[in-house]
Amino acid sequence: MVYPVPAVLVSCGDAPANYNLITIAWTGTICSEPAMTYISVRPERHSYEIIKRTGEFVINLTTKKLAFAVDYCGVKSGRDLNKFKQLKLTPLPAAHVKAPLLKESPLNIECRVEEIKPLGSHDMFIAKVLGIQADKEFIDKKGAFNLAQTDPICYSHGRYFVLGRELGHFGYSVKKRP
Repeated sequence: MVYPVPAVLVSCGDAPANYNLITIAWTGTICSEPAMTYISVRPERHSYEIIKRTGEFVINLTTKKLAFAVDYCGVKSGRDLNKFKQLKLTPLPAAHVKAPLLKESPLNIECRVEEIKPLGSHDMFIAKVLGIQADKEFIDKKGAFNLAQTDPICYSHGRYFVLGRELGHFGYSVKKRP
């Protein structure tokens, strides 16, 4: 019952002919140094074999504008159609992996699989972060990525929600007041 969770689009494939997008809600950070992340994927999903074979994927953060694509890529299979073409989305070359970046995403995280851990309904792909690409539109004057400006979405119990208002920052509860 740990909700909400991120709703991301994971891109995979090592050539345009096998590029695919899959919606993932089981993802997150698992280590800071080295930067490590994970995605959990059902073995019967089309993207599972692509990621297992290539050992690479890209986590693409999603936005309110991408909500339709997020849902579509979660219910349609890449075995049956090319989701990039069907949704008029743009694959871009990545710097560190062969899997494509999703141009329409404000932030792309390039990943290399280090371990596959079978867990039951899903297998966890534990991955090292090789690079991060951020849309310059969302970089503030201090060089930080402004997530709130992207209208990020999350998933909870079969529904998508827009995230928004900042409540504080790390350490604000103990900050000395003048």
